[in-house]
Amino acid sequence: MGRGRVELKRIENKINRQVTFSKRRNGLLKKAYELSVLCDAEVALIIFSSRGKLHEFGSAGMTKTLERYQHSCFNPEENSTEREAQSWYQEVTKLKAKYESLLRTQRQLLGEDLGPLNVKELQNLEKQLEGALAQARQRKTQLMIEQMEDLRKKERHLGDLNKQLRVKLETEGQNLKAIQNMWSSNAAAGSSSFSFHSSQTNPMDCQPHEPVLQIGYHQYLPAEGPSISKSMACETNFIQGWVL
Repeated sequence: MGRGRVELKRIENKINRQVTFSKRRNGLLKKAYELSVLCDAEVALIIFSSRGKLHEFGSAGMTKTLERYQHSCFNPEENSTEREAQSWYQEVTKLKAKYESLLRTQRQLLGEDLGPLNVKELQNLEKQLEGALAQARQRKTQLMIEQMEDLRKKERHLGDLNKQLRVKLETEGQNLKAIQNMWSSNAAAGSSSFSFHSSQTNPMDCQPHEPVLQIGYHQYLPAEGPSISKSMACETNFIQGWVL
């Protein structure tokens, strides 16, 4: 059968009050100790009995805890700044340790500071290097394939441009050849026309087999003899006839 609920009021019996104080005091001191150990807390406990006897417990020392308590109560701003500074200090410490760890890992990947490593750590380092090397080769192959594809595209583009320029050059050559042929035919036609007109018989030429009507002309043949050619005689007579 469980104990009944105890009414919270002053125990009138002096002996019972002393017994209850002793039991609960010990239990409270035990709880304070357990709290400081389990939760890593700074705990301070001060108890004065009805007779004025002091009972205390301090996990970090009663004086230190009281000084900290006074500093926290009377200087709240400084306490907040101190807590913030302490938090930043812890964060900087963690980042510094992480940075040093990364530097050490980098040196080990470069083949430096391998003395403190054991066989298992060296095997893990070797696996990391092999994986990194495989990834680097894969990336290099991918870049080379992309560059080759770009060069092929440029080659096809240049080939198309070359074909277009060749067709354009052939077309212009044919046009130029046609113009040259036209010029040659025109020049030949002009020279043949000139030759035809120059080869036609001048009505003033003297030909013995064709009668020529000469107005204002009086034929006069000198009697010197046959030494003068007919052409010369005709030409001379023609000029003399006009003179006459």
